[in-house]
Amino acid sequence: MRSGAKVAVVGGVFVLVAGGVGYGAYSVLGGDGDGGGKVASRNATPEVRTGPPSAEEITEASKSFFDAWAAGDAASAALLTNNEAGAEPVLASYGEAAHIGKVKITPGPAVGTKVPFTVKATVSYGGKSKPLSYASELTVVRGLTTGKALVDWEPTVVHPQLTEGATLKTGESSTAAIEAVDRNGTVLTKEKYPSLGPILDTLRQKYGATSGGSPGIETWIEAARDGQADISLLTLAKGKPGKVQTTLDAGAQAAAEQAVKKFAQASVVAVKPSTGAIRAVANNPATEFNVAMQGKQAPGSTLKIMTAALLLEKGLVTANGAAECPKDAMWQGRSFHNLNNFSLPDGSSFTQSFAQSCNTAFIKLIDDVNDDSALAKEARDVFGIGLDWKTGVVSTDGSVPEEVGGEAAAQYIGQGTVQMNALNMASITATAITGTFQQPVIVPKSLDNRELAHASRSLSPSVVQQLKTMMRATAAWGTGAKPMATVGGDKGAKTGSAEVDGQETSNSWFTGFSNDLAAAAVVQTGGHGGDAAGPVVAEVLRAGG
Repeated sequence: MRSGAKVAVVGGVFVLVAGGVGYGAYSVLGGDGDGGGKVASRNATPEVRTGPPSAEEITEASKSFFDAWAAGDAASAALLTNNEAGAEPVLASYGEAAHIGKVKITPGPAVGTKVPFTVKATVSYGGKSKPLSYASELTVVRGLTTGKALVDWEPTVVHPQLTEGATLKTGESSTAAIEAVDRNGTVLTKEKYPSLGPILDTLRQKYGATSGGSPGIETWIEAARDGQADISLLTLAKGKPGKVQTTLDAGAQAAAEQAVKKFAQASVVAVKPSTGAIRAVANNPATEFNVAMQGKQAPGSTLKIMTAALLLEKGLVTANGAAECPKDAMWQGRSFHNLNNFSLPDGSSFTQSFAQSCNTAFIKLIDDVNDDSALAKEARDVFGIGLDWKTGVVSTDGSVPEEVGGEAAAQYIGQGTVQMNALNMASITATAITGTFQQPVIVPKSLDNRELAHASRSLSPSVVQQLKTMMRATAAWGTGAKPMATVGGDKGAKTGSAEVDGQETSNSWFTGFSNDLAAAAVVQTGGHGGDAAGPVVAEVLRAGG
């Protein structure tokens, strides 16, 4: 036997020991005393566990991760995730670049494999300190190769607003803070108007350097890509903010914020038709993605404003002329029907079909248009859709692609490949009642002399008058009457219910105007336009602006 090696008998098992450390160990397993026992190596690869982690594993894995993170041990914390290479630099930057210390993490009860938690910490830089607190969550998964319970790595584990490639930093801010004001000089803050968060961040990034301010000391999330706005999290020492003028109206903005909170997912935008000035933008939930100005989805029958303009311009209908409205209609093998399969009596006017949102009245006129691309041209040439809008912040300017056959027919009633958001529909309404597209802006052109988009032509006064007649009827006795009953002034509206594949209840759309203010809203899975989105628009229009 090798010198220094010892044989020990432990519970009937022979173990070869060298220097107090077992190696080459074996157990004699089983047997009935007949020498038939099996020999198994204790160095055999253990079986990898599978299946969802147990409650005990979730608690243990999350606690170990929290302990390492709070201790500032980025390497150990990263080892407890399923992406060590991705996690370690982010966790290391928490203390090194963001200067966040004295970290206390308090987990809440696990919900399945998710563990919510709160973070309370202190940011210290340049002799300044300030507390930082927030909530986030993590998910515990089983490692594919090890079978161990591990934290499923996402940057949002470290901070809920941290995205892939973005970094947490503390220091002298790269751009001066701004004091954004509404059209009357009222200061606008993300604390009072949560929906303005991403807008104010973008305005600071674009105009902070030229606004006359000086930088302070802050903690922020630096965006992963150029063009994206940094997100300010904490101010340790204030600089001198520069003033940035916006077109917003504080009263309309407050009403918009209040209106969208009544629904789980809702967006609204208000614009001044005569100038294109954006008066209010609100989303619920208020996130870094500004759905009201960046969203892309079918707007349903609200787009009939544009389709009606096309049909009126081509002389195929008049507001008071007759238009068929059967309960269903077929176009190139695709069937279209009205809500609850309603129909209107023979001799009913086009205004009645518009006000009652009759789909088939529009579908039956496609043959007479004799141009599948006509709606796409109308969208671009008259309503400015698809042009490069320079609103002053990130926005999407809508899309009506050229289509053929049944897909082109679906566009006539705001379905198919049409993509809009609340800003686009508010602008379409504004153009319809003035006749001329005014590109929406949230900061004046004079701020940076940027080139605004211009449509190639306007609607004739006759078409404008007929569109207003039909929208007024919708607000007076049509599908928009109930929500618009509380709105004063010269008013009109159009409702929409946009069907979405795989979604049981349609999205609720509504657009309307009162005097020189137009607004549009969408409520996800809100059903009929007048039921959900209508009250949102009405509340904003009542606030004026």
